[in-house]
Amino acid sequence: MESLHNNAMHDGETADLDALRAEVLTWITDDPDKAARDELYRLLDALPCSAEELADRFNSRLKFGTAGLRGPLRAGPNGMNLAVVRAAAAGLANWLDAKGATGPVVIGYDARHGSRDFATETARVVTGSGRRALVMPGPLPTPITAYAVTKLEGTAAVQVTASHNPPQDNGYKVYLGRELGGELGAGAQIVPPADTEIEQAIEDLGPLSQVPLGDDGEILDESIVDDYLAAISSIVDPDDPKKLASVATPMHGVGGETLVKAMRKAGFGTVVLVPEQAEPDADFPTVAFPNPEEPGAIDLLKALAVEEGADVALALDPDADRCSVAVPQGDGAWRQLTGNEVGVLLADHWMRKGHTGTYATTIVSTTQLKAMCERRGLKYEETLTGFKWLARAGADLAFGFEEALGYCVAPEFLRDKDGISASLVVAEIAAGQAARMATLQDRLDELAEEFGVYETGQLSVRVEDLSEIAACMKRLRSHRPSTLLDEPVTGYLDRLPENDVVTIETANARVVARPSGTEPKLKAYLEVREEAGSDLGEARERARATLAALRAEVAGLLGVPH
Repeated sequence: MESLHNNAMHDGETADLDALRAEVLTWITDDPDKAARDELYRLLDALPCSAEELADRFNSRLKFGTAGLRGPLRAGPNGMNLAVVRAAAAGLANWLDAKGATGPVVIGYDARHGSRDFATETARVVTGSGRRALVMPGPLPTPITAYAVTKLEGTAAVQVTASHNPPQDNGYKVYLGRELGGELGAGAQIVPPADTEIEQAIEDLGPLSQVPLGDDGEILDESIVDDYLAAISSIVDPDDPKKLASVATPMHGVGGETLVKAMRKAGFGTVVLVPEQAEPDADFPTVAFPNPEEPGAIDLLKALAVEEGADVALALDPDADRCSVAVPQGDGAWRQLTGNEVGVLLADHWMRKGHTGTYATTIVSTTQLKAMCERRGLKYEETLTGFKWLARAGADLAFGFEEALGYCVAPEFLRDKDGISASLVVAEIAAGQAARMATLQDRLDELAEEFGVYETGQLSVRVEDLSEIAACMKRLRSHRPSTLLDEPVTGYLDRLPENDVVTIETANARVVARPSGTEPKLKAYLEVREEAGSDLGEARERARATLAALRAEVAGLLGVPH
């Protein structure tokens, strides 16, 4: 019996390998890229040792969601490669046809591995469908593409980028122009149901060899960059102080040259770039992870700030749609501000400049913006996470931000996060502070004295099994707390079934728990508020201690370590 059992297992494994081999060979016959075909042939030759690797590439395919596509650069349906990009572009083109949209498609790309080739392939599919493709003149920041789709009256735009992902990844973002997006969605990323409709159009495709291909599109000249620079530099007040010592890093991405030009055009002189990170490099050699939020990512920037005696330090992520800020402290050290702190500084500045309209943030960002709007008589809006929602917060949007370093300071030009225009406004605030012998930290202290100390943080738990996240959320819902930090719960909102998010509030604390939308993580966003009182330093210490206690209590509610 044991021998028969082992033979059955062996036969089953052989059948599985045969089925996998057949699936891979079928894909190879339709893959337009010889390098990708050769890559898969090598893996087939390595069977059965390569079975796990091949199964991972073929057990699913990259799905087109509201963030478009994002995944590892590798052959097969579950990776970023020319075949997957051709299918995505063809699905998008067919969806545009079905919608009756007639305008061109703007195509941008960054300097990651494969980006230029993916942009060219997209252009060939777009022109093959009978539509104009307007291609950026080179690797450029994502915000320029978001700006260009409305400036050039595009129906849609594609940006090939994986933003701040590791070097082995790439991705594909889609924006809508005014023709399909309307006033709220013009220059913004797609939202449901567009994502599922495009995904269905991709699934409905026949063989990739039957997708008609045209030429490489119309290559735009540098005037589109000049137009973008003129637009965003116009938001800076020409009468405000401009004397500023600034340093910056594009994090090996594509934002360095554009940021330098923008700062100079706005009147702030030359920003000094971290030399080791100034030029695009798809391998991101000086950082473990090309994300300004990651520990150690801006160490070189802070060292340069000390060396230059700077007033402010700016860090862009690789596609320059996000911006991080560091400021000098009284002891000579530099502190990286949180995304919430930068958002509050920008909002406060815009309010004092008389920008009316809606001020928006997300459900996981600080509630300080709400308090500021209420006291200053301005409209406030709160959205789900992601700039695709923030961009649509209102036709009169004045400013939007999310705690993950995303800021929209010029919605009249583009409805998406933009690290370069945000850097200009940060520079304007810093120069104004420097003119009165003060810093950005001093302005944050003044806001704390006016509105209280808002201390924010996260409890983030990475899991191997996604069912663990569902179990944690179920535990939180089934043991709904009546108090937090010994204060009565004054608000409880469960957004199921539309969204897997639970918000719990007291008079001075808030918790927002949800699964991460991009990683296998459970996240709880934490916030506490303390009155500043007569000693701001003591108030900040109390807030930090209270936040630590809240983190421990929430970990207990979720059943996870803290």
